[in-house]
Amino acid sequence: MFVWNGTDGASRAEVLQTVRRNKLLKQFPLMTRRRFLAQAGLAAMALRAGSALSPASGLTTRLSTPCGRLIGLQADGVLTFRSIPFAEPPTGPLRFLPPRRLRQWQGELDATRFAAAAMQAGGHDLARSEDCLYLNISAPQGKGPFPVLVWIHGGGFLGGHSSDPLTNGAVMAKQGVVCVTVAYRLGIFGFLDMEPLLGEQYRGSANNGLRDLMAALEWVQENIAAFGGDPSRVTIGGESAGAKLIGILMGIPAAKPLFHQMISQSGGAERIWSRSHGAEVALGFEKSWRELGKVDPRSAPATELIRVQGDFIANWPEHFPLRPAIDGILLSKLPVATIANGSTRGKRLLIGTMRDESAFFIGPHPQRPVSAGDLGNLTLESFGKVFDHYRALYPEASDELLRIRSLTAEEYWLPSMRTVQAHEKGGGNSWVYRLDFSESSGPFRGCAYHSMDVRLVWNKPSLTVANAAEEAAMSQQIYQAWLGFLHGKVPASPGLPTWPEFHGDTRPTMILDGKSHVELRPQEEELRLWDGVL
Repeated sequence: MFVWNGTDGASRAEVLQTVRRNKLLKQFPLMTRRRFLAQAGLAAMALRAGSALSPASGLTTRLSTPCGRLIGLQADGVLTFRSIPFAEPPTGPLRFLPPRRLRQWQGELDATRFAAAAMQAGGHDLARSEDCLYLNISAPQGKGPFPVLVWIHGGGFLGGHSSDPLTNGAVMAKQGVVCVTVAYRLGIFGFLDMEPLLGEQYRGSANNGLRDLMAALEWVQENIAAFGGDPSRVTIGGESAGAKLIGILMGIPAAKPLFHQMISQSGGAERIWSRSHGAEVALGFEKSWRELGKVDPRSAPATELIRVQGDFIANWPEHFPLRPAIDGILLSKLPVATIANGSTRGKRLLIGTMRDESAFFIGPHPQRPVSAGDLGNLTLESFGKVFDHYRALYPEASDELLRIRSLTAEEYWLPSMRTVQAHEKGGGNSWVYRLDFSESSGPFRGCAYHSMDVRLVWNKPSLTVANAAEEAAMSQQIYQAWLGFLHGKVPASPGLPTWPEFHGDTRPTMILDGKSHVELRPQEEELRLWDGVL
């Protein structure tokens, strides 16, 4: 059982400064996870996005690719190319349709500025557009070939962007990795089944966000060698919704040749609807649309669609109604079943979760009972049957801690375990971690909460926390281990014990903390509680 250290303190991590200024943290006891994500997550994204359309400093550089010529930037041994289109703009008659292959452009393309983010709510400082299918590349200077990381941002399938300074690809490029950060359609544009509303032509549109990512990966296969990247060594990595999309991509047979390794931070492969349930969600959106007197969504302004999307999500009884779905085209069965049947055979997976993921959404001291809006995968009734046993399993834990622990298991830990177990069964290799290193000051003191890992993986530790030196050391340890994995090695770094490969009988797990160590069969009794639930 992990230790709760309280939440007093004067400072916060930089990424949540906007949240504190708006006094959202005082609302934790009254907030559902849905409302907190909508407000705090988008406020954090707005905080990060201030320079999204500004050119970087540095000398310009030119490059020829199979798609055309680019003008980029050169600084500190890194070549940077921004807003490279990988598909035709999904606008006008292409709205809600699969991405269309990009034609070669003429002349030189200015790749020194970031493109607008995908359409989404909130984040007023963030430029948004339906014309969003672009990627950014940071490449080491030199011949290569270098391994490639394609990073998929998080944001609940509703928000986020590929120009986040926290995931600046130069951090990886300086260590011999070509880094690609990629955008994809969000919300109803990328994850709503429009077939019941608009007809057969739109079948499978709930998976357009996935199709966008596959189009980007196809572009990488065809073009990355021009940037010094090795198309035979492509790792897809992501956190939160980005990691969940990776889990689903692992279960898509058509995506198998597009990547060779996976990094999943707080993911799993459970965030998916059946085809019939996806259709129910679509009809629910249509009801919200009609009640507001709207006309054909194919011709409506994108901002109007986003406004109705917000009303629909606020009134839908399930959390995350906009998600991929089994469509019989891209996905014919649940991803974990396809993974277990060998869709990722021979590939390597680095996967793990934060110890206290859900504290970020329900607060470090959640006073209210768990509600349907807190759950990512189960109904409240199904969740309650498991939660009732947590008190007996952890008799000394507070009610607050039991809520955080059980919700973390439902949303992140258990789906990640199911994914890695399926991957092992299907002939893949895996390394598993749990990140226990916690915030040392501020409202989340004592919590290893959702998204805290991003700054550690990208070697951007907080300078304001009470244990800044310890966090910098932890960040360097994690960063080096991830780099080793990207380079095709067993994840390792100075200070880490030998990291054993995952095997289902003993489930060796690296516990990343001030004194990192390997545990066998961690949370074994808790895992049994969930057997057969998802």
